Amino acid sequence: MLNREETREDPLKTYRIGIDVGGTHTDMVLTDTTSRTYRIEKLPSTPHNPAIAVLAGLERFIASGVAPDKIEFFSHGTTATTNALLEMKGAKVGLLINAAMRGILEVQTQARDGTSPFDHLFRRPEPLARPGFVREIGGRIDWRGHEIEPLDEAAVRAAALSLTEQGVISFGVCFLFSFMNSDHERRAAEIIREVAPEAFVSCSSHVLPRIREWPRFSTTMVNAYLAPVLSRYCADLANGLDLLGISTKQRFLMQSNGGVMPLVADAQTHAVRTLLSGPAAGVRGASYLLGHQQGWRNLVTMDIGGTSCDIAFIEAGEALEHAESTVDGRIVGVPSLDISTIPAGGGSIAWVNAAGMLEIGPQSAGATPGPACYGRGGTEPTVTDANLVCGGLNPDFFLGGKSKLDLTASRHAIETKLARSGMDIEGAASGIVRIINARITDAIRIEAAKKGIDLADYTLLPFGGAGPVHAAQVAEDLGIPRVLVPLNPGAFSALGLLCTDVRHDYMRSEMSDLATLSPAHAEACFSDLVEAARREIAGEGLQPRDAIFAREVDLRYAGQGYELRVSLDGLATPLDRAALDTLGERFHEQHAALHGHSARDTAIEIVSYRVRASVVMPKYETVEEAAGDTTQAVSTGKRTLVLGPARKVEAAIWRRESLQPGWRASEPAIIEQVDATTIVPDGWNISCDHYRNLILERARR
Repeated sequence: MLNREETREDPLKTYRIGIDVGGTHTDMVLTDTTSRTYRIEKLPSTPHNPAIAVLAGLERFIASGVAPDKIEFFSHGTTATTNALLEMKGAKVGLLINAAMRGILEVQTQARDGTSPFDHLFRRPEPLARPGFVREIGGRIDWRGHEIEPLDEAAVRAAALSLTEQGVISFGVCFLFSFMNSDHERRAAEIIREVAPEAFVSCSSHVLPRIREWPRFSTTMVNAYLAPVLSRYCADLANGLDLLGISTKQRFLMQSNGGVMPLVADAQTHAVRTLLSGPAAGVRGASYLLGHQQGWRNLVTMDIGGTSCDIAFIEAGEALEHAESTVDGRIVGVPSLDISTIPAGGGSIAWVNAAGMLEIGPQSAGATPGPACYGRGGTEPTVTDANLVCGGLNPDFFLGGKSKLDLTASRHAIETKLARSGMDIEGAASGIVRIINARITDAIRIEAAKKGIDLADYTLLPFGGAGPVHAAQVAEDLGIPRVLVPLNPGAFSALGLLCTDVRHDYMRSEMSDLATLSPAHAEACFSDLVEAARREIAGEGLQPRDAIFAREVDLRYAGQGYELRVSLDGLATPLDRAALDTLGERFHEQHAALHGHSARDTAIEIVSYRVRASVVMPKYETVEEAAGDTTQAVSTGKRTLVLGPARKVEAAIWRRESLQPGWRASEPAIIEQVDATTIVPDGWNISCDHYRNLILERARR
């Protein structure tokens, strides 16, 4: 049963810990592997050094009686690299590039990546390597991988010396066609390490060995910019775990692709793969716990924390993925879960623009000072303050009563910053809530339209501390008929970290005609990637024999400028001609399903080979319960909910932990628990299912 465990300690117990480091709070889940129960801790994040909050939470568990040597598994997700990129607080980076290729930093793809082509205010993000830190190097590899000009090793050495003297600590090495022949990049890296042994070196042939120079260069530079940040963070965290006596070797960090990697993994290659480390955990938890275990096939996940709202889709029980994304205007060409993020969280600040219109964000109060109601010196009105004024939050039951919220401070912040002629405090507060709901609604609607998804066939899954507060009203605006609130939505991402496998992605580009491709050559390409995966897995202290390998290829019609990923699942191993023919047929069908047509008379090109290596880890399992005694449900009274300018309702207040499977209600309600609050407006029915999820359904009219 999913519940909070008491602190009595059994010497035979072992524990697994999942930790989600957010912008405002750090959520921790400690599971008992024998009883399958868990405990939750929630404490303020420490943005200047996220490891501090993580270690403080672990100290709480240890102080409660948990023996550190009984903690057998540690997994966490972090926004350390994300924040470093968004706030431009990464390392000082130098770039080595082919002679006469400096202009690619300005030209890029000529497209407006990640934004509308009609945005007249569009500006490209600042280069991660300043112009003065870019060095052109002689030497050239052609498109077939043949050397046509030898590498100018003297120029590499001179560049490494001068850049190191200017304070560069991380290098990106990006040469043309290095995915076909990495000799020049590999030799350049050797020279840099001879000159500066402590420097970080990111080679594009290692970070992303694929065609198209700008996506490869951009991804490599992001990795170079973040590698020292991630390395320092992981070292601080590992040192802290050692000092606490947590000796397990199973220490993991969440990746953007929905899997974890060991904390000791090579940051010089993997830093860029952690950009969605935080939000990926919740999506993975939704896919595994609800999609695989409980049978919820189609879900829209809505993770609202302190600073942002992360949106993703679960289709047929699986989280949607993409091979390339854009983060803050920068192309990142590594596989990741398909997650969209907007600046809409509990800490988002409300303000009035020059036209006198109410705006929300993108600024956030964060963990420090936080919303005005936290009493930590914050004076700006936030979404959390608005929810408190509107009656959605209980000022005496924040974090289960461990902390109190200052309603007077919230009202004062809204009154002094927002309230003006014709708008009272409650009106301004409800306006904040409606604007944030509208922003989230628009984001979900746009993403659904891009994917061809009919939201009427989906269930909204809110989590994060603020998700269930907004869920019903967002679902109502979108026409989504059902909302599923998991047992502990505020700690759901942390629980998702206990539902993951070690996962690494490998690829290599090599173009050829599928019709004339030798099956033996294709098999050799895959074998090279599998061997690279085995070496890395062994180097991380895991057993290569435990790895599971999934193979894919990127295919396109001859002359196309984009590819589709096609799985080789179920095809013969080693590959034969019939398997490649079947692969072509799969591509035709996939192209028709996605684009509405296929071109069976056109040649198919294979562009890249991909391998995903997974090492299965033990996972948290939910337990289905029989119907309970619903008369034991505890109601603590009623509170007025302000849902709009002329929409106020009296809502019954219920304690979440008292609601048993089979409990139902058809009146407005506020469900309070330690880690979140669920608001049920009028026009919705609510019930508790056999996994203790809350199910909100729109009443028939």
